[in-house]
Amino acid sequence: MNLTARPEEPADIKENLGIRAYKQLKNDIIKGQLRPDEKLRMSVLKERYDLGIGPLREALSQLVAEQLVVAISQRGYRVSPMSLAELHDLYDARAELEAMMLGLAIERGDDNWEAGILGKNYQLAKVSEANTPDSLLEVWDARHSSFHTALVSGCSSPQLMKVRDGLFDKVQRYRHVWLKATVFSKEALEQKRKEHDALVEITLARRKKDAERMMREHLMTPVPIITAIMQQQGTA
Repeated sequence: MNLTARPEEPADIKENLGIRAYKQLKNDIIKGQLRPDEKLRMSVLKERYDLGIGPLREALSQLVAEQLVVAISQRGYRVSPMSLAELHDLYDARAELEAMMLGLAIERGDDNWEAGILGKNYQLAKVSEANTPDSLLEVWDARHSSFHTALVSGCSSPQLMKVRDGLFDKVQRYRHVWLKATVFSKEALEQKRKEHDALVEITLARRKKDAERMMREHLMTPVPIITAIMQQQGTA
């Protein structure tokens, strides 16, 4: 029996630690556990995540590329700031892109695309079965993301989907501010359910212009709420 360790194992372990560091840091930034402009001290991060400097530096470099972290010359890293200007720019860009992709999906989508939309909307409507506030937030956000992905997936453009994914990552920090303020409200959940049902109905009716307009309006509804919260918290 050959007991010699495979040469690639150390590299595999290092890569896995880097991925773990990236996911944990990104999650904490998006959810506000690491605040805007907060300095990311390596000694604190090592203790917080029980990871070495190598994986943490790798993760921070990737988050700098995604504009969630800012590299400070000779002084380490900080969480990227949040601003009302960025909020409006990101949401406007996302709403315009999503509306355009939905229009393409209406032109190109087939029966499987329609069935996917109906299935994801059904799952989203049943999200209230989650038992705790934390699981409600997590389950609703995941199912909401899957529902919107199903809507635009009929555009059949991997490149557009890739651009959309990158933009969605940047929006996530702001979305989480809105989610924490509204997703626990039965009234807010019911309002969103109605909006989603209307969006499904108009999409499956292939009413392209109306669907594009409705998508823009739907995606922009959190902006006033996020704006008010950021101003109240002094993060604007």
